Amino acid sequence: MRAAIVDEFGPLEAIRIGETPAPELKPGHLLIAVKAAGVGFVDVLGAQGKYQVKQTLPFVPGSEYAGIVEAVGEGVTAIAPGERVMAGGFAGAYADYALAPAGAVLAMPAAMSFVEAAGFRTNYATALHALADRAAITPGESLLVLGAGGGTGLAAIQIGKLLGARVIAAASSAQKRAAALAAGADEAVDYVDPAWREALKSMTGGKGVDVVFDPVGGAATEAAFRSLAWKGRHLVIGFAAGTIPALPINLALLKGASLVGVDIARFGNLHEPQKAAANIRQLLAWHADGRLKPVPPEVMPLEKAAEALAAVANRRAIGKLVLSLED
Repeated sequence: MRAAIVDEFGPLEAIRIGETPAPELKPGHLLIAVKAAGVGFVDVLGAQGKYQVKQTLPFVPGSEYAGIVEAVGEGVTAIAPGERVMAGGFAGAYADYALAPAGAVLAMPAAMSFVEAAGFRTNYATALHALADRAAITPGESLLVLGAGGGTGLAAIQIGKLLGARVIAAASSAQKRAAALAAGADEAVDYVDPAWREALKSMTGGKGVDVVFDPVGGAATEAAFRSLAWKGRHLVIGFAAGTIPALPINLALLKGASLVGVDIARFGNLHEPQKAAANIRQLLAWHADGRLKPVPPEVMPLEKAAEALAAVANRRAIGKLVLSLED
């Protein structure tokens, strides 16, 4: 089968398109003909050998995809061959066929395209878990979204608005800020501007922000934490800037603030799978009734997998990137 293949950890440009055997069907698993696959920062880390779960070389990257069930293994009864599904895992998505455990597969809504489904689950599940479960954000509170022009950032804007928050989008370019405003943000700020904290102060009437959604890390983290209101919550989502920041711990004391970790994989796969499933059902219900309309992703062919991963790694992408495997 056709696939993007990582032969060595590190250089994304070394990822090649080649032929590799299709996965063998196993009990409790489904073989899926992949039609579209999402490209996220976790996939970049996996290809670079920096993710917490390191694959055995050579391997096929990609952790989120949508397609049609080709075959089901022994013990699988809830989903049948021919059904349209979305699925996830640690790797294997950037190929004509992928193997997924039954618990990682969901039937796709009839109104959802393969491209939309491939970019939906991870970003929106992360945003909902972070804002509702971890921050317990309430209507009327202010939410600062860092990296607001990326796929996860745009999802956080939309979920924040659904939960009743006033959303301030922080992004490094005018194009990304425009995308954030189009997604529903109430205001936008340039966090490269040295005076951006003063702008935040003005936007919040001097109070500061109640919740920070931070998938970026780097220098922006401390500045955002210093901009929290009393009893504010700073959500640690990831480190797209490439640097894990260190915070002076006295800041939390002075603000009565909380630094809150968000790990969607451990939440859903290890600790609270039933709650994670309920969150997915909520997201799909919002999608079905029209309240959640994902921003259309940028689509590239599988042959440009290395280019797509580099765009995410270098933070050039606006919104979600999706690889199409359809002819």
